[in-house]
Amino acid sequence: MEIILKQEVENLGSKDEIVVVKPGYARNFLIPNGYAIPATESNKKILAENLKQRAHKEAKILEDAKKTAEAIQNMVVKVGAKAGENGKIFGSVNALQIAEGYTKAGYAVDRKQITMIDSDNIKSLGTYKAKIKLHKEVSVEVDFEVIAE
Repeated sequence: MEIILKQEVENLGSKDEIVVVKPGYARNFLIPNGYAIPATESNKKILAENLKQRAHKEAKILEDAKKTAEAIQNMVVKVGAKAGENGKIFGSVNALQIAEGYTKAGYAVDRKQITMIDSDNIKSLGTYKAKIKLHKEVSVEVDFEVIAE
């Protein structure tokens, strides 16, 4: 029996995939639990249309991510921190402060997209590197500067 998976099922397939299973497995487990729907002609047409629309949306998202990556690649964000006389800062700089710097500059960057390259605990003034993953295919290394407030 052919079915269309509505979500990923271990050892069977991933979402929106058409697979062939035994009729009892489909009727008694997959369909009642909402893991799959029967692969009728109308359901196959709906699936094809949904996949086409999703591909168009994902292409637009990827294009936007590439434009943002080009714009922020050479940009240096300044992150302010309270510091002592010898250049040591009180506390540390984290991804949230870097994300706020990009948001102020007009780019939508979430703190979860940022990974520190040099060190996770930045405790002194200076220039550091971070990696921003804007899309699963697009990531960019950026510089940011920690300055005294």
